[in-house]
Amino acid sequence: MMEGKIAPILSSGAGSLGIALPQTALSAFEKYYELLEARRQTVNLTAIAGAESVARLHFLDSLALINFAQLKGARVIDIGSGAGIPGIPLKIAEPSVDIALLDSTGKRVAFLTELCAALGLDAKCLHARAEEAAHEQYLRENFDVAVSRAVARLDALCELCLPFVRAGGLFIAMKGADSDAEIAASDTAIAALGAELQEIVDYIIPGTDVSHRAVLIRKTSNTPEKYPRRFARINKAPL
Repeated sequence: MMEGKIAPILSSGAGSLGIALPQTALSAFEKYYELLEARRQTVNLTAIAGAESVARLHFLDSLALINFAQLKGARVIDIGSGAGIPGIPLKIAEPSVDIALLDSTGKRVAFLTELCAALGLDAKCLHARAEEAAHEQYLRENFDVAVSRAVARLDALCELCLPFVRAGGLFIAMKGADSDAEIAASDTAIAALGAELQEIVDYIIPGTDVSHRAVLIRKTSNTPEKYPRRFARINKAPL
């Protein structure tokens, strides 16, 4: 294990976010990084490599979300989880989270399953397309919080993610700081899906000059059954 490469960065960075990571969490992040580096070449997980970049741009970026939602004991789904970002860091930092990791690519879900086993994390790893899984009764409107750092327009991302969230719950979309126009263009979609824009929070990833944004969308009522539509339709005719 590459002891000492990840832990000091995370301990200091998390502290600047007001988050105290115990040694067990720091050790888990070390193992996470080791496995991510080992699998990165054979599975399309992330273009970000190296201890400092992974620690800051993946792990600390994910941990910032802890300040934006009540996650203790919450049912959380990470949609388009990929390498486990942001769901796995949230689970490591807050073990009481009941986490589900959803991805449409079999190799990534296999990695997530391997990762959770290696870290001893109790997590549901789901191989499915979001627009199909959201119509499954056991998943639909069953989560307190949905999170996603998937690369998609916010209007499309809302249609894919909000159906998983219970009324009163929260969807957190991780976006770049230059997403003002994208957010403004999502007003109709957010309302149609039974939600409202609650807050836009800009933050600097500790130890960098990178500014990211958390778009907090509150679910106010149940999403109409017809949503989400097929992905081709979502792309062709945005709400």
